[in-house]
Amino acid sequence: MSTYELTTPLKKEDIKKLAIGDVVYLSGIIYTARDEAHVHILELDSRNEELPFDLEGAAIYHCGPLMVKEDEGKWKAVAAGPTTSSRMSDMTPKLLERHAVRALIGKGGMQGVGDALKEECVYLAYTGGCAVLAAGSIKKVRSVHWPQLGMPEAVWELEVERFGPLVVGIDVHGNDLFEKVRKDALSAFCQLR
Repeated sequence: MSTYELTTPLKKEDIKKLAIGDVVYLSGIIYTARDEAHVHILELDSRNEELPFDLEGAAIYHCGPLMVKEDEGKWKAVAAGPTTSSRMSDMTPKLLERHAVRALIGKGGMQGVGDALKEECVYLAYTGGCAVLAAGSIKKVRSVHWPQLGMPEAVWELEVERFGPLVVGIDVHGNDLFEKVRKDALSAFCQLR
């Protein structure tokens, strides 16, 4: 197991060296996107409309942050923990067909997306319950897109520093840490019986 410090936008070379179980800290820009944001992105894609943000080499964080507005209208993240990524599993292959996203961040894994991620993208797991820790790594809220979707569903453009620790849950070779743990646990259980 190795530890990596990576900066967005990510290149394929950055993620090809990652293996399941490796620890990653991200710096640069990440975008939050939950269910409604994914639906909106895919709707715009279907109409060949341009997105108001660039997903080339991007990291998408499955998160519905809690934000507060400070003086001068600037936003600050109060809590920014991961949400369950499996809710976005069905939409992820289409998203990756159209956009060169290099990292997905969330909790709980993403069954059935290994083939869509192969050679293109990694899944980075963030421990649930770390909402305040995550917010502490957010140095600046650069902008918010589609606020009409509501605070948790809008796309928040976040400038982060050493965001993590993130664990490589699915690598570009299709290895899935969550699937491995499931198989190992089932095997151990069967041996006990």
